[in-house]
Amino acid sequence: MKKLKKLKMSKMKDKKVRGEWAEMKFMTSAVEHGLCVSKPWGDSNSYDLVVGRPGHFVAVQVKCIVFNTANGVGYICSTCSSHKQYRPGSFDFLAAYLVCEDVWYIIPEKEIWGKWAISLRTECAESRYEKYLEAWHLLREPEFDGDIQACAEEFPAAPGGDGWNEWDGAHDPFTTETQSHGEPLQI
Repeated sequence: MKKLKKLKMSKMKDKKVRGEWAEMKFMTSAVEHGLCVSKPWGDSNSYDLVVGRPGHFVAVQVKCIVFNTANGVGYICSTCSSHKQYRPGSFDFLAAYLVCEDVWYIIPEKEIWGKWAISLRTECAESRYEKYLEAWHLLREPEFDGDIQACAEEFPAAPGGDGWNEWDGAHDPFTTETQSHGEPLQI
C-alpha cells in the first residue's frame, strides 16, 4: 500500500496539482465522517474549503505533507502560504494530510498562529498536535470562546398602548414615502 502511495506522489511533482488532490481527499474523508463540504469559487481565498451546516460553518485550509523531519521521525507541515504566514482569522482549521501515513490532523487555527511550520507524528512526549489526529469532531462543534455583545435602543410607547399595535409605518426609515394625515408625501 505504501509503495502505491509513493508511486502516485512521484507522479504529482507539481505543488498545485498535489494540493488539489489533497483537497479532494479531504472532501471524501469529510463526507465519510458525515460532514457537508463546499468548495468556494476561485482560488483567492485564504482557505480551501467550507465545512458545516446552516448556523455553523468553518473555513478549512488543506495541507498535503510528504516531507519527513530532518531526523526522519515525523513530518514537517508548512503553516505558510507562498512563504508568508497566514494572518489570524484566515481560516478556522488546518487540515493536514500525511500522505505516507494516510491520516489527517484537524488543527484549530489558534494552535498554529505565528508558526512557520509544525512537526507531526514525532512520537515524542512533547508532541503538541497528536490530540488533533483524526479529530473530525472539531469540525462539527462550534468553537466559541468570546462574549456576545448586543445593543438595543428603547423607544417610548405610544399613548394607550405598547407602541407596536398602533405603529402604521409612518416613520419607517426604509420607505421613500411617509404618511401625513393619511396622504402620501411626494419626494
